[in-house]
Amino acid sequence: MRGSARAGGRQSGLQETMRIFGFAGWSGSGKTTLIEQVIPRLVRQGLSVSLIKHAHHGFEFDQPGKDSYRHRHAGCGEVLVTSGTRWALMHELRGGPELSLDEAIARLSPCDIALVEGYKAYPIPKLEIWRAEVGKSLLHPRDPQILAIATDSPESLPPGTAGRMPVFALVDFDAVATFVATRATARPVAN
Repeated sequence: MRGSARAGGRQSGLQETMRIFGFAGWSGSGKTTLIEQVIPRLVRQGLSVSLIKHAHHGFEFDQPGKDSYRHRHAGCGEVLVTSGTRWALMHELRGGPELSLDEAIARLSPCDIALVEGYKAYPIPKLEIWRAEVGKSLLHPRDPQILAIATDSPESLPPGTAGRMPVFALVDFDAVATFVATRATARPVAN
């Protein structure tokens, strides 16, 4: 699919697929840092990469006092800011439901692989990022979609874990990127 992305989004009427792979772990486990290292390795493999991050709280990446911020707060449902280097569409839910993962994926421009941070409960292939020092339980015993673990604490994993699934060092970015590229699952994307 590389090179098929259009600046404005999807071509209507075409059935498309996108490969999806998720990262799951508790806050402070190192998900963002790991993903930040995996992305350039996937790009070097010739893949176009996008990311969906689920936030469990309200977030703001507009700035108070800027025109776009003022227009949203005046009542616009959407504000699109564009320049010669990027564009961003801000959509206000105003009490409406948040996007499901499928709805978020459908809003991405076509890419070879979409990485997902968060959306722990969705049935997509995932890598669990786990640090014993965070003090939280492992997720994979309750989530059959977790295919492997990346950790800095392999000695703290329950006995037999490495026999049931791959266990990566949290800093083995090349191996994690290769695993993600080979285990991402294609799924249809709604137009």
